[in-house]
Amino acid sequence: MKKLTDIGEVKRALERHGIVLSKGLGQNFLINPTVCPRMAEYCGADDSTGVLEIGPGIGVLTVELAKLAKRVVAIELDERLKPLLEENLEPYPNAQVVWGDAMKLNLPALIEEHFSDCRRVVVCANLPYYITSPIIMMLLEQRLPIESITVMVQKEAAERMCAPVGSRESGAVTVAVHYHSVPSVLFSVSAGSFLPAPKVDSAVMKLEVLQQPPVDAGDEKQFRRLIKAGFSQRRKTLLNAVSAGGFSKEAAAAALDEMGLPRTARLEQLTLEQLAHLNRCLS
Repeated sequence: MKKLTDIGEVKRALERHGIVLSKGLGQNFLINPTVCPRMAEYCGADDSTGVLEIGPGIGVLTVELAKLAKRVVAIELDERLKPLLEENLEPYPNAQVVWGDAMKLNLPALIEEHFSDCRRVVVCANLPYYITSPIIMMLLEQRLPIESITVMVQKEAAERMCAPVGSRESGAVTVAVHYHSVPSVLFSVSAGSFLPAPKVDSAVMKLEVLQQPPVDAGDEKQFRRLIKAGFSQRRKTLLNAVSAGGFSKEAAAAALDEMGLPRTARLEQLTLEQLAHLNRCLS
């Protein structure tokens, strides 16, 4: 396949290999020729960079990354795509596919094995929408030796993750993203850019991964539990939410008093610094 974004070519290639797109795997292939080159450029791929891609599909983004990067390793779950990917990536010996579930693979070992001669490693991917948040959380919380994560996700998800912590749009994943990275939305992608067209628009965002969190939250495992407890019960006051999550209501009340916040405050209203302070007080 010479033009991987040509809708006719895509359909004929799928038919030739007897492949039916899977809604369950969130398979919507890009047919807008401008998106993937922009993503490859924004992720900073060059001849010293190793790029980890998750969910390459038929290889539209993989090809653009391989044109710029020293090495590309794409993780794909759907082995039905094997003949298509082999066909499309044949001209690019610096691109290789690892078959498996990215959520279950040993990513530190994979990065060490494939990118040991690369000066830097980044992630660039068009993520399956049904598993966007778990993949991003996994990439961040494992503290992999990666500099950045450039991904296309649902536009609403991108706006939520990049929203300021403490704003109405923020959620538990917003806190985690800001704790581990500096996020930004790069550009929007319309639903018509895909085959088949999804019901929502998309956006490409970039997370510049931090070597150290911007705040001292103390016990990180407890911090994750606190955020999960607070945001799973958004309508409750912070005191009632943390109490239901097994934390000390008295310690939480004392922390609110110390920060000059009303005891009717909700956890979702706190900034990242305030959340970190609260967690240290609850330890």
